[in-house]
Amino acid sequence: MKNTGLLRRVGSMLYDILLILALMIIVTYAFIAAQNGESVEPDDNFIYQITLILVVYFFFIGFWVKSGRTLGMQSWRLQLVDENGQRPNLTAATVRFFSSLLSWLPFGLGFLWQLWDKNQLTWHDRISKTKIIYYPKGKN
Repeated sequence: MKNTGLLRRVGSMLYDILLILALMIIVTYAFIAAQNGESVEPDDNFIYQITLILVVYFFFIGFWVKSGRTLGMQSWRLQLVDENGQRPNLTAATVRFFSSLLSWLPFGLGFLWQLWDKNQLTWHDRISKTKIIYYPKGKN
């Protein structure tokens, strides 16, 4: 097992974004149904906004803590591990989730940092003391 490259990470992210969008559509339909078919105005509905944020949070945290990988990560043979090579705990996964948002803020520089880092780690890898590794076919 070794650290993974940026392109493999991006492929995994794109896959997960599609899954998250599908979940958000389902949640939106539920909100529309609860409002008797009326449209949902995101700017005026704080509960709707929080619900969408929680969907994204629980998507990542649930997968990372349970198996160390999201569905996108499974497809690209990626695994999230802590400093000891184990699945991250809830605290580490939560720190990683919120610190990955920081990595996006300066035009994704926190992700691109991997290209210059001697250990191929992103900002959120370092902050959360986790990393994504590649596992070849046939390995768990």
